[in-house]
Amino acid sequence: MKYIFLLLVIFSTLLSAKEYKAVFDCSSKNVGYVASRMFLIERTMDMMQKNGDSTKFALTIHGSCAAIVSVNFDELVEDNLVETMQQAQNQLKRLSQIKDVEVIVCAMSLNANAIDEEDVVSFVKIVENSFIDTIGYQNDGYALMTFK
Repeated sequence: MKYIFLLLVIFSTLLSAKEYKAVFDCSSKNVGYVASRMFLIERTMDMMQKNGDSTKFALTIHGSCAAIVSVNFDELVEDNLVETMQQAQNQLKRLSQIKDVEVIVCAMSLNANAIDEEDVVSFVKIVENSFIDTIGYQNDGYALMTFK
């Protein structure tokens, strides 16, 4: 009887668990703002997972935000932003490698920002056009969350 009750509890927990899917779209050039949003993405994931829910998140990077994926970001931002950019890139790496957030950057934005594809950090996937990927995520049921 005890085992049946335990199985019922586990089964009901599994039925009530939700899967949250979101694609976060970043085109902001405000490095401090971007870093704060990535921190909130991680905190949000932690809250959802603490409640027994699962998360499938992606982050698309384009426009003025592209510098965050460059190994040479210090050459692309003003001197007073280098430390903030390093923090933002560390948070991006944490989201990608520890939290399993898929991070993609738009090749057209790399080109527009004079960033060579060879200079993109290894944990970021380069795509031809991030708009196509963002639309694809939405078509697959991902909620669109923007920070501009």
